[in-house]
This record gives sequence, structure tokens and C-alpha cells, in this order.
Amino acid sequence: MNRDELAKYLLDKFPDTLELLETGKAEPFFLLKKPDGLVEFCRAIRDDVELRMDYLCQMCGVDTGENFEVVYSVASVKKRYRFDFKFPLPYNKAEIDSVQTVWAGANWFERETWELYGINVRNHGNLTRFLLPDNWDQGFPMRKDWDAPDFKRLPEV
Repeated sequence: MNRDELAKYLLDKFPDTLELLETGKAEPFFLLKKPDGLVEFCRAIRDDVELRMDYLCQMCGVDTGENFEVVYSVASVKKRYRFDFKFPLPYNKAEIDSVQTVWAGANWFERETWELYGINVRNHGNLTRFLLPDNWDQGFPMRKDWDAPDFKRLPEV
């Protein structure tokens, strides 16, 4: 399957779940319309015989200034497919479900997203710090509004 065929397959298979975004340059990029079904969607793309998305390349948080977004990049090692998807979260109750039961490698990505953005990961099991000191109490350093006593903000380019 080429890029366009992969996008069509995903849209046909998950019409109520995905919306194709025009921002994906090299690989298809989707908006996950129902983030409360994240784990089920991830399991479905991993287990689908045509997709076999068996590798979580990366997962990260983004602070847009208006809300959070969580972005996932997934791939099939065997089929050589790759695509990305994201969904927005409100600042005041930013929570996602852990996808460790689908891809064990999600462990560190989810911990990093929690540690740097404050996005809670339900059912993670080991949501502990590994980048910042254990006694860190200065907020979430990847948020746009983060400030610390010795932090010097550079102008945006």
C-alpha cells in the first residue's frame, strides 16, 4: 500500500474514528475524533491483518497555547507502513488512557508526557519521574506558561 492507499484504507475502516488532516507531508496524519476509544483504536490497528501496526515510534504531548494535543506515530515493521494521529485535550482535565497493553514501549513516552506536560495517564502503573529530579516541584517545563525563578524565556522566532 502506498501513502494514499493507506489513508483510504484507514478512513474506510474507521470512518467515525478518523479524520484525515492536510498537514501530513510524508505520511498520513489523522485526527482521532473519539479519544475516549484510544486503547480500542490502537488495539484494532495493531491486530488488523492489513495494517499490523506493531511499533509505537513515538508519542508526545504538545501545548498549542489553547489546549494540549497528544500525538502518536505508529508503524508496521513487517508491512512498512507508517502514519500519525493526534487528538486535543483541555488544559483543565488533561487525561489519556495508557496504551502499554498494546505497545509496551509506550511506558517511557507516557511517563515523559506526564512529567513534562502534566497530562495524566490513566492505568499506567508506574507513573514516576525519570527526567526531572524526584523532588521536582516547579511545575511542568514543556507548558507554554511554565515559569521558574531562574528560567529565562527566549523570544519566539
